[in-house]
Amino acid sequence: MEIEFENSKELFERLKPALVSKQTELKNNGYSYIHLIDIWDYLITNKWKQANNLSLYEMVSDILSSDNELIDDYVKEMLRNLQRKDFD
Repeated sequence: MEIEFENSKELFERLKPALVSKQTELKNNGYSYIHLIDIWDYLITNKWKQANNLSLYEMVSDILSSDNELIDDYVKEMLRNLQRKDFD
């Protein structure tokens, strides 16, 4: 049985337990400033951009196995970009 989602918000809500689990892992490892949306954006931008027809299982696996340092690097780069825009 294939599950389809109306929009990315529905998918986000379905994957939220895995995202919360990853956020807890990140907080336990000293990355307390990383939010659920940061993890979500990292995955959309870096992991799922070219992917098609991913199953929920694959997406949950991607969330839980994502490298904490890569997520941290992504968040820091996004913050640097925001700071640059503030000075433009």
